[in-house]
Amino acid sequence: MADVDLDHRWTNPLDRLGHGLRVGVQQVLFGVQRASFEARNEPCAARWMQRVAFRSTRPAECGARTPASARAEAVAARRARRSRGVGSLTMDRLTVELGALVFQALVTTLLALVYWWLWRQQRRPYFAVWALAWAAFAARLGFISAFVVTGRHFWLFAHQSATGVTALLLLWAAIVFARGARWRRRYLWLGVVVVGWAYIAIYVIRDMRTAGLSAAIALAAVTLGTGFVFARHARRRESLGAGVLAWTFLLWGLHHLDYPLVRSLGSAVLYGVFADVLFIVAATVGTLLMVLGDGRKALEARSHQLEQLTGLLVRAQEDERHRIARELHDEAGQILTAVKIELDLEGRTEAGEMVGRALAQVRDLSNLLRPSALDDLGLSPALHVLVDEFGRRAHVDATIDQARPLPPLSDEVEVAIYRVVQEALTNVARHAAARSVHVQLGAANGSVRLEVCDDGRGVTGEPTPHLGLLGIRERVTALGGTLEIEGAPGRGFRIEVVIPVVARA
Repeated sequence: MADVDLDHRWTNPLDRLGHGLRVGVQQVLFGVQRASFEARNEPCAARWMQRVAFRSTRPAECGARTPASARAEAVAARRARRSRGVGSLTMDRLTVELGALVFQALVTTLLALVYWWLWRQQRRPYFAVWALAWAAFAARLGFISAFVVTGRHFWLFAHQSATGVTALLLLWAAIVFARGARWRRRYLWLGVVVVGWAYIAIYVIRDMRTAGLSAAIALAAVTLGTGFVFARHARRRESLGAGVLAWTFLLWGLHHLDYPLVRSLGSAVLYGVFADVLFIVAATVGTLLMVLGDGRKALEARSHQLEQLTGLLVRAQEDERHRIARELHDEAGQILTAVKIELDLEGRTEAGEMVGRALAQVRDLSNLLRPSALDDLGLSPALHVLVDEFGRRAHVDATIDQARPLPPLSDEVEVAIYRVVQEALTNVARHAAARSVHVQLGAANGSVRLEVCDDGRGVTGEPTPHLGLLGIRERVTALGGTLEIEGAPGRGFRIEVVIPVVARA
């Protein structure tokens, strides 16, 4: 009964056409004996193949039967007898493979969105071009799916045009990425040439092999070229992401070249879809790695520039302090000293004492700006003087411990260590309410280690960096050192600084 129903259904010409299209799609997807059928010029085999192939073939006269044509007719007859049982299987395969193409198109669209998002974030032109290229690639997958379903040559023409446009966009993106080229309107003629060639191949030459080979070669060429661009970028910038993209595009370009082989062997499209999806995922991962790597290197370069700028500012600050201290000591100090002597000679003791206090403040200010002990005696004696004077002035038990002599240090390191101790002691006097403070200085493993700790009130939560601590951090960071701050309520406060040793020139 089923056979009768099927035969009755095929009496309708549209049903016959639909069944022939399904059988033809099976042959396009799997390529079974297609090359041999096209090589022969037999009438019935050619008529059967024309449902899916658009290649112009002039069949021989039906009356001119040859052994070859008889064999072709026998093959066609056997396929016709088996078509009833194969119809549902063909549609299942077609559904699976169309689903695979749709999935690949969705993944490609996702890659296009990733590049578009990168362009919105960084405004780099090549990201926008890559987004357009992958959008065109996704469109070509939709066009070939429409051709497989309908068999209309327009969709094949659209597929070939989209393939050429994708190739041009990938090529242009690689050129912009490598050389920073700018867009010119005359480049639109290349798109016109691509679309024109697709029209000639589909509607004039009417040769599927010519159209497929030209598209595959063009896409493979630009994909390989893109791979070489990323390989060069990976060598120049030592970028892991660029290396991943280089290998991805190189292998993808070789994969495009296997189109004639897999079609002639009758391979299913699932192989190509699976490979393309893997390459798309690899391209997405490589792009993200490259962007993150380039961003990290840019941040490192900017951080290095900021460190250099901080060092220059610190040195300029010290030079200015030194100049002001010298002016105060040499000019204001001498003038005040002369005034005090004159007042003492005239017997104006009260006025002389006031000038003496002003002179002492000027000297203290001069030592604060640039301690004369640091220039005259060196770092260790200057620190001992600083700690002893702080203990007497703040009524705090201040001690300093230096286990061994320090190696020769540069002026920048000596000034930085002195300023750190000076700022730490100032913080103890202002905020700690401590009874004792201890300074420990030493050198080991090519670095100078300084620790200042007190037994004051400590801090609650994370220490809030104020202007003094920020100044310490800037000084230490400018010299390539590290700063560690610890504090707890009722347990005091500790500052630890480690600075690499730089020998005095």
